[in-house]
Amino acid sequence: MGVAEALSIDSLLNDVQRMDKRQFLYQFLSFGMIVSSALMIWKGLMVVTGSESPIVVVLSGSMEPAFHRGDLLVLTNYREEPVRVGEIVVFKVEGRDIPIVHRVIKLHEKNNGTVKFLTKGDNNSVDDRGLYAPGQLWLTKKDIVGRARGFLPFVGMITIYMNEYPNLKYAILGILALYVLLHRE
Repeated sequence: MGVAEALSIDSLLNDVQRMDKRQFLYQFLSFGMIVSSALMIWKGLMVVTGSESPIVVVLSGSMEPAFHRGDLLVLTNYREEPVRVGEIVVFKVEGRDIPIVHRVIKLHEKNNGTVKFLTKGDNNSVDDRGLYAPGQLWLTKKDIVGRARGFLPFVGMITIYMNEYPNLKYAILGILALYVLLHRE
């Protein structure tokens, strides 16, 4: 450890020691309010969009050129809207934790009003039947997490990096927590 790093850590520890208990408690509560606010915003987005996950990150190149790895998608999932061929949907398959972003390529409507559909990645050569649960040939509306309504290019790369390098995630969270706790107004 270098002299500059030691002085930086000593400075940080001195800041913590100089804080009285009331100020530290105030900073801790401020941090709690930030976390609570983020959760309330997420829950609010869930209600407004009708989707259990209103924002997702594209994790692979299967939808290129429409979406690239790291693009952030904004989703809606209004139950009354019919699924259409050509629409980009995010769906979950039984046995897989991570949702998949692909395009609807085929609809299968029955006389009783039920609709099933088939999906495929734009950059894939075959449909998604190989990704579905064993024995499942079609998706239904219950499998849909949401429909892509907009996107922000490459904004989601930070979450991909944080999942691929967990230490980066802990470092960023630690730095943010220290900043909130030690920042004085």
